[in-house]
Amino acid sequence: MKSFFFGLLLFVPSCLFAQKDGWQTLFNGKDLSGWIQRNGKASYEVKNGIIIGTTVPDQPNSFLCTDKDYGDFILELEFMVDSTMNSGIQFRTLSDPNIMNGRVHGYQMEIDPSQRAWSGGIYDEGRRLWLYSLEYNPSAKKAFRNGQWNKYRIECIGAHIRTFVNGVPAAYMIDDLTPKGFIALQVHSIGAGEKPGKQIMWRNIRIKTSGLTLTTTPGIFVANILPNNLSDMEKRSGVKLLWNGTTTKGWRAAHKASFPDKGWNIHDGMLSVVPSGGGESQNGGDIVTDEQFSAFELQFEFRLKEGANSGVKYFVTEKEQSSGSAIGLEYQVLDDEKHPDAKLGAAGNRTLAGLYDLIPPLKFGQAYRKIGDWNRGMIRVYPDNHVEHYLNGYKVVEYQRGGQMFRALVARSKYNVWPDFGEAKEGRILLQDHGNAVDFRSIKIRKL
Repeated sequence: MKSFFFGLLLFVPSCLFAQKDGWQTLFNGKDLSGWIQRNGKASYEVKNGIIIGTTVPDQPNSFLCTDKDYGDFILELEFMVDSTMNSGIQFRTLSDPNIMNGRVHGYQMEIDPSQRAWSGGIYDEGRRLWLYSLEYNPSAKKAFRNGQWNKYRIECIGAHIRTFVNGVPAAYMIDDLTPKGFIALQVHSIGAGEKPGKQIMWRNIRIKTSGLTLTTTPGIFVANILPNNLSDMEKRSGVKLLWNGTTTKGWRAAHKASFPDKGWNIHDGMLSVVPSGGGESQNGGDIVTDEQFSAFELQFEFRLKEGANSGVKYFVTEKEQSSGSAIGLEYQVLDDEKHPDAKLGAAGNRTLAGLYDLIPPLKFGQAYRKIGDWNRGMIRVYPDNHVEHYLNGYKVVEYQRGGQMFRALVARSKYNVWPDFGEAKEGRILLQDHGNAVDFRSIKIRKL
């Protein structure tokens, strides 16, 4: 009897603390009360205080969804997953019978036990695909523990979305497309040749909806999807807008003192090339930054019209003489399907996101968007001259600027006529006018 009352005394304060702290349990440990299954027919059952999801054949992705929607919250849960199974935690997610026949769509915190190791990244299920891959934050790839229980934390406060894997900061995204929706536990579909019966287990699912504070982690990469927006966290990390979204300040025509008086249009937060119907630089011409850069992280969004060609160049010195576009290393911006340039060069080295005429990009199906959709590009140049190109979260090119391989590639390219091509200590950023309709926005840079 003494032991019973002593245990009760220990139990009561912990309950009071939990209520005071604002956490609410989403899973009662006994059954699936408060949850609704949507889309696929994977098996969900409760055993020993654990929800167990099991794959079944010939079914789409299955989702066990809360019967309530949540806007601002902090969610914590634990899970353990089959090492060959992909899954995720949906949040601020929607299902409307009038949209894609009720297909679940919205944000997802990735569960990825594969060698890619993107657990903790943010995927947009049924909509925009990858928003924050762990290529943006590779140090977080080691946080996931395969074959063990893992703890996930999701913080959603306003447009700010953060994820943590076993206490390690994984993703930081700013986006306002969906401010509210349900939470769901995913059992991924399996291929025709895969054996059913793979399992994922969840426990200790709790949520907090008041007294919320966003965790501060200086230095983490922020994927800010709000057009031309700069958050306080980005500012503290040294990110600045390279184009302010409204004027020509900070830019001028290549080889000239002022901005072109035609050929470029600023409207609706976009910096757009006006199609000329002519060839390269037959309209307004290329534009370059006033400022020069050496080691940097350049972010930009671009949108192509059908058949369009353009590029984002870096280390542009304007010393080289050319009858066409100013000379520099180029992140290719191209409609690979409709523009003939994609079939020129060697081994695809003139295709989207590649290092133009030098290095073809790695091909990842989900890195590509339909023509007319916005793409997120990024170029990272480290102080040791290691360079990386990104397309919609995928790292598609990396090379060592000035290295032996780089020089060999230059020697067999169209750039071999310019001594020391691409090896300047610093240079300008350039947006190319190739005579085709292309929109740019959210152009940002951080010095490294």
